[in-house]
Order: sequence, then C-alpha cells, then structure tokens
Amino acid sequence: MIAVEDFRARIHAGLSGSLPGRLTWAQRFSAAMILLSVGFAIAITEPDIAARVGRWISPIELAFATWFAAEYLLRLWSVGEDPRYAGLQGRVRYAVTPMALLDLLSIAPFFAGWGSQSFVIRLLRLFRLLALSRLVRYSMAMRLVLDSIYSRRHELLFSISLAGSVILISAAALYSVEAELQPDAFGSIPRALWWSVCTLTTVGYGDVVPHTAWGKVFAGLTAMSGIGLIAMPTGILAGAFSEAFAAKRRNTE
Repeated sequence: MIAVEDFRARIHAGLSGSLPGRLTWAQRFSAAMILLSVGFAIAITEPDIAARVGRWISPIELAFATWFAAEYLLRLWSVGEDPRYAGLQGRVRYAVTPMALLDLLSIAPFFAGWGSQSFVIRLLRLFRLLALSRLVRYSMAMRLVLDSIYSRRHELLFSISLAGSVILISAAALYSVEAELQPDAFGSIPRALWWSVCTLTTVGYGDVVPHTAWGKVFAGLTAMSGIGLIAMPTGILAGAFSEAFAAKRRNTE
C-alpha cells in the first residue's frame, strides 16, 4: 500500500511539477507530444503528405491517442495527492475543471469515428488542435496571460457586447437603405452582417460596397467606430498584461 501511494505521489509530482518555473521530464515529453500531434494533424490535411504516409496515419494517431489517454487517466488517478482533490469527490471536482475538460476534449477526437473520413468526423477531429491550449499548464507566462484576461473579463465582455451592438445596428441601417439596390448583399439583416463585420474590423474586402448616399454615410460611421472598438479591448489587455508581469517581477525580487 505504501509502495502504491509512493508511486502515485511520484506520478503526481512528475505530471504536475514540484518546482515553479521548472518542467519535469514528463511535462517536457508531454509538451513535445502535443506539438508533434498538432503538427501531424495539420500536415495530413495536405493530400500529397497524406498519400505518402497513408498507411502510417492510423498507427501514429493511435500512438498519440494512447499517450494522451494514459496521461489523462494518470492525472485523474494521482490528483488525489493534492488536498483540494482528495477522495472520489475530489477527483470528480478535478474532472470538471476547465483544464481537465480541455484535456478530455483534445483526446476524444482521436477516437471519434476511427477510420471514418466523413465531414462530421473530420470536423470533430479539428478539436485535436485544442491540445495546443494544454501547453498553458507548462508555461508561467501563458498562465499570467490567461489570468490577466480573466481579471478583466467584465471590461472585455462590455467591449465585445458594444462591438456586437454596433455590428447589428450598422447591418440594420445598411439593410434599410441598400436592400432595394443590392438585394443579394443587403436584402436582409443577416446578409448585411458580413459587410458590417468586415467594415467594423477595418478589413474591408471590397466585395460589397454601399451605393446610396445614406449608405455611404453609415459606412463611414461604421468604419470610424471600428477604430475605437478595436482599440478598446487592445488597451484593456495591454494594461492587464503590464500589471500582471509587473506583479510577477515584484514577487520574484
């Protein structure tokens, strides 16, 4: 029993890290596997590459899936070493934490429709790219960035809501003045939303432009609003990042 508990403690230390800012061999290996699996998932979308390694795709994916599934189960088993997640109820609490759910979501696509190439299965397998997000647990800087975003979530939500409102209002305005002249582009508010998003984000693809005088006025106002609305979350995040990294430096001094 003591040997099992000692082994579990070692597994937990290896997967979770015992020293802040330092990665264990298991964490380094897991990070490498994440990068390799994502790189492989991207590469095999190229038909030429997929044709060359066709017979190796399933075995390689199975190897990645086996490692990530084993890592997930070992985390779930050893997390009881953390007092916050002791016992069966503690493990259940851990299983529904954002990081554990992200682990599960990034593993599931490996086993989804094994061998199938249907559109739904291919779409589901794109969730393998979520594995990149798992690198957050291995990077202090990335954790600081996420903490910064979370600390300003209310301000960010307000700015996103404001941008969404402007997009909707501008789409409705262009629908009201351009629908008769350009029914394909502005014949409904949902159709006008594409133009509104492109204009507000200052992308301006140019595939759709207003023809009426009022349409051009609304387009100008939308474009000018976009400058401020894009700058707002940028400023919020920049301030949050600066505060977080300054606090980190103070704590390490």
